[in-house]
Amino acid sequence: MQTKFKTSEQKTARLRELFNSGKILLAPGCFNPVSGVLIEKAGFDAIYISGAGVAVNNIGYPDIGLTTMTEILDNARNVVNVTNLPVICDIDTGYGNPLNVVRTVRDFENAGVAGLQMEDQIIPKKCGHIAGKGLVSKQEMVQKIKAAVDTRRDTNLTIFARTDAIAVEGLDAAIERSLAYKEAGADVTFVEAPGSLADMKKITSSIPGLHMANMVEKGGSTPIMPPAELQELGFHFVIYPGSTWMAAIKSIEEVLQVLKEDGTTERYYDRMVPFHEKGNELFETVRLSDWRKIEARYTS
Repeated sequence: MQTKFKTSEQKTARLRELFNSGKILLAPGCFNPVSGVLIEKAGFDAIYISGAGVAVNNIGYPDIGLTTMTEILDNARNVVNVTNLPVICDIDTGYGNPLNVVRTVRDFENAGVAGLQMEDQIIPKKCGHIAGKGLVSKQEMVQKIKAAVDTRRDTNLTIFARTDAIAVEGLDAAIERSLAYKEAGADVTFVEAPGSLADMKKITSSIPGLHMANMVEKGGSTPIMPPAELQELGFHFVIYPGSTWMAAIKSIEEVLQVLKEDGTTERYYDRMVPFHEKGNELFETVRLSDWRKIEARYTS
């Protein structure tokens, strides 16, 4: 029998259960449907669609506000359609003012995402771990959060409020903003890019409720810490937005170098998924056997 996927309501409820479980929730970064399938197969409980990952891998641009709402939405819908896990999607600034946020939340909720992360940068926004960011006013972001909360039909749809204020206004301003965003109705607060353990402790001790941490390997602003230590600090949710596609880019570079040098990829075979090998073939990654069963049912 082919995979029968959960409903959107089941996925949003599951995300709430995970946050209430008392265990820190880990979500690897997803940039396309196959990476979402692999995250589920690896045994994780949630998927995080990285805005930077989509920009780099699906559009071919840096994460500097060049992707559109519909480009992110189409990718999110495709990921949701092939996994039973709750999907949290980075929606950048909400793509405009509160009116734009209303449309954004409607469309992403209809696509079946379980959580939406919105940030307080000006448009065009930038990756949270690069320089040159600017902020909208605290009041404007509060109104955007209220618009998101008021628009969602399913109250289990989780709203994540991110502030990039540390790089622009300092840590205290970031905490002040997060407190206002929580009061506006955000379910999870996310202070982006704290630069030290002391800053991370101050964030979780100053802001009540659920906290999100962002682990950006090999050059990000925030110290990389294991989940147990993050939980001890007071974090409830941790994302690894670049892990999958940073590794994928490196692997593509390597296989192309082998092909260029040797005229064949044979030297790289042990690091490639077999095209056809019983139980481990390329298309089984995306459930070929399930589709074979559907085909047999309707062609017999």
